Amino acid sequence: MFTGIIEELGSVKKITQQGKTMEISIQATKIMPGLKHGESIAVNGVCLTVTRFTATDFTVDVMPETFHSTSLVALTERTEVNLERAMPATGRFDGHFVTGHVDGIGEILKKEHNENAIYFHISVSPDLSKYIVMKGSVAIDGISLTVFGIEADTLIVSIIPHTARETVLGQKATGDSVNLETDMLAKYLYYFVHEHRAGEQLESKITEQFLQRNGF
Repeated sequence: MFTGIIEELGSVKKITQQGKTMEISIQATKIMPGLKHGESIAVNGVCLTVTRFTATDFTVDVMPETFHSTSLVALTERTEVNLERAMPATGRFDGHFVTGHVDGIGEILKKEHNENAIYFHISVSPDLSKYIVMKGSVAIDGISLTVFGIEADTLIVSIIPHTARETVLGQKATGDSVNLETDMLAKYLYYFVHEHRAGEQLESKITEQFLQRNGF
């Protein structure tokens, strides 16, 4: 589990790709002390497992499913990435619940400045838009952000100068891809309501006449 509060920007040191799998080595500083084999690190919002590390970098594997469903495939050497360690049980919770299981990829359709705010208009597929609500939470490249607007299949978020400096989102431009993870609580609520309604509809069809027609 993560919080969506980015700890540092890492730099891609090396990428080894074989078919639809990747091995990525990333240089970092802040997250390195105490790092362990098997530890989970969110890289641009994607939960990956540390397979090996040195004092200055760590390596993770990307399997085919992650290769297809995230924007990690677009990484190149020396690209900066958002990094966050998994939240410890005793740690402070600052953002919102982020699993690191990316739901889909969005495209930045528009980037505009308004005084000290930078607004991003990002495409979102219909199967994800049902989980996005005004003033709700969304993780974009692993960053916990608030939804400020919804227009058809587009969501709007804004960041402050600090977020622009300390995360990769400040470097993104129109046409760039971002990883999207919708709010976990919104997904559970949607499925609870959806399944509950489906159950009501099914129950309403089972009448006395229906049972008689079917030999009961």
